[in-house]
Amino acid sequence: MNEEENKNDYNEVINDTFDVVLVGAGMMSATLGVMLKQVMPDAKIAIFERMEDVAMESSDAWNNAGTGHSAFCELNYTPQNEAGDIDISKALKIASSFEISKEFWAYLLERKYIKNPRNFLNKTPHISFVWGEENVAFLKKRYQMLTENALFEGMEYSEDIKTLTEWMPLVMEKRNPNEKVAATKMDIGTDINFGALAREMFAYLDRQEDTSLFLSHEIRDLEKIDKKDENGEKQSYWKLRIKDLKHDSKEFVYGKFVFVGAGGGAFPLLDKSDIPEGTGFGGFPISGQWLKCNNEAVIAKHASKVYGKASVGAPPMSVPHLDTRMINGKKELLFGPYAGFSTKFLKNGSYFDLPFSVDFGNMFPMLSAGFRNLPLTKYLVEQVTQSMEDRMQALREYFPDAKTEDWELVVAGQRVQIIKKDDKEGGKLEFGTEIVSSADSSFAALLGASPGASTAVTIMLDLMKKCFKEELNTDAWQTTLKYMLPSYGNSLITDAALCKKVRAKTNKVLFGE
Repeated sequence: MNEEENKNDYNEVINDTFDVVLVGAGMMSATLGVMLKQVMPDAKIAIFERMEDVAMESSDAWNNAGTGHSAFCELNYTPQNEAGDIDISKALKIASSFEISKEFWAYLLERKYIKNPRNFLNKTPHISFVWGEENVAFLKKRYQMLTENALFEGMEYSEDIKTLTEWMPLVMEKRNPNEKVAATKMDIGTDINFGALAREMFAYLDRQEDTSLFLSHEIRDLEKIDKKDENGEKQSYWKLRIKDLKHDSKEFVYGKFVFVGAGGGAFPLLDKSDIPEGTGFGGFPISGQWLKCNNEAVIAKHASKVYGKASVGAPPMSVPHLDTRMINGKKELLFGPYAGFSTKFLKNGSYFDLPFSVDFGNMFPMLSAGFRNLPLTKYLVEQVTQSMEDRMQALREYFPDAKTEDWELVVAGQRVQIIKKDDKEGGKLEFGTEIVSSADSSFAALLGASPGASTAVTIMLDLMKKCFKEELNTDAWQTTLKYMLPSYGNSLITDAALCKKVRAKTNKVLFGE
């Protein structure tokens, strides 16, 4: 059957119209859903997820390439140019956004919307580690610049071997004593299980009146239509065609506002929306792999997140780190991620996702971006063809005494990087996240990846500014947002006193300090 014939097979089984439809049950939809429920308590919200449970794709702890992104230790957020100048603006922005996320989580805990924070949030020092004269000079300069801002208050710097051994014994064990090394440490760093947090937030949403969560439901198509509302007046709606995967039935619903937060699955739905703002976007999928430690004695000796510098040509998600995680109450130790390539847009997606995403509108930007990113292609080929011993050699740069028998390779999630039109270059590959919204503010899709979940609250505030302009300016919304987020409307980057006040409050709520 062709697409038009398939449309006739859909029945209005879910016989309802919703104010808000959220596509994808991950951290982004959870955050937007909870925030909208605070400012629009009477709104009818529907959440559709193709998997049999929530937070099973990118938000899941085993699929997430980095947990707790706060710019404390991620060196790719402070790039250095050829002249030696370091740009810390992105690090300041991300650190500020992470503090805002903590404000929101503290609000949820105070309201008892979510439960024990130790289920998803644990203090874990964030360490940046480098070796070699040039890299040590870079790290020291970075430290000096960042610590001028209150967001990075408490950061420590050291080149002393004894101190570094206390900070990260596995990293320093059997290392060449003549090697020039340095590290910075932030004790207020955290490890976050975004899957666990998202599940708690969806549990809260599912308890609310006028909020419905549909699992094993996949959005197959959507279109903008006009239909009469309950008062007989013609209104504009999105008609979403949905496949109930569990019962093998086809359904449709109507939504006044649609948000697509489906990870890589957002790209084909953006294309199907036919909004002009989505023309020319393409996606470049990059998969991830980890080395997972199986030796409990080794796991017990490491208690931090140690980040280094990425290889030349490597994407930001591939910044190597020796990473302590708490997953389902158990301490784990991972190293990576190693990049891979798959044509899937989701870990549980189809190998046809990438080829089917290419059309006349995005073909040239995708080809142009590919041609201009040959070092990335070379890097991915090298990563895919690595042997276990090659991966162990990379690990031994961070853990010299690592033994192959203590580690196994596990597959992480899929990330789809943004390719978009560029007037100068034809097509441009971008790392990060971007909201694409319709001119009438009735549709929005979130594209991209890192830093993602850690900055979800700020991203959703930006979405509200685009799609709920009038409501956002009302006294009711402003009052609620300032109650949820005490720093709302102010800058934690420039207001040091406010930054310290907010951090003290959130740490008290989240950690009992």
